[in-house]
Amino acid sequence: MMEARNLSYAAGGAWILRDVRAALAPGKVTAILGPNGAGKTSLLRCLAGAVAPSSGEVWLDGKPLAQYGLRALAQKRAVLSQSVPLAFPFTALEVVLMGRNPYVEDAPARADAQIAEEAMRWMDAWRLRQRIFPTLSGGEQQRVQLARVLAQIWGRDDAWLLLDEPTSALDLKHQHHVLERLRGLARARRCGIGLVMHAVHLARHYADAALLLRGGRVAFAGASRRVLTAENIARVFDVAPRVASLAAT
Repeated sequence: MMEARNLSYAAGGAWILRDVRAALAPGKVTAILGPNGAGKTSLLRCLAGAVAPSSGEVWLDGKPLAQYGLRALAQKRAVLSQSVPLAFPFTALEVVLMGRNPYVEDAPARADAQIAEEAMRWMDAWRLRQRIFPTLSGGEQQRVQLARVLAQIWGRDDAWLLLDEPTSALDLKHQHHVLERLRGLARARRCGIGLVMHAVHLARHYADAALLLRGGRVAFAGASRRVLTAENIARVFDVAPRVASLAAT
């Protein structure tokens, strides 16, 4: 399990998260949703170990996250942030190959290149492999970055993916393609996947579980179909019931 145990986080003199207790399960896709400023990204960053909580702990597979070394953690979980700026003229394939860095001693082996290539095929990004990364569209860059984090945990059982709005730049076809792939990965490899999302209808369709955050606290948690109801959405997002009903379908 990946657990937030009484997690609180403050930044800039304000509390972003307050006493969050939540768990992500292996083999499951968990969607993290809520209005702007609810603390979704901050929770994901705490779970990833990118920032230290002000109080409380994150536990990963039976021990505190702080007990993992950087290399061991990088081989255990991969993280995709909302924005991954990269201005250097790397090819898309070279970017994906960076995901193999936690396993490389001197230079990438042929096996690492094969994994990078397969990850690109999985994310429908193979035709982009020789393109210069900064010249790609936003959606193309997102698929390449998704292939990079997949390459980082490729072939590992019980690994973890933490993805912040992974479909935000994708067209309709690729939104569904990516989420189908992620759900399949969770099932096949018992990979635990946490997704920060805004699209409630996609979360209801593809996520096994959901966390609804409001004001830095967990308002609702559980199976996605039970959590993402029109009533809960209306309360958390402060929208009219009619709007909430549309979002939940």
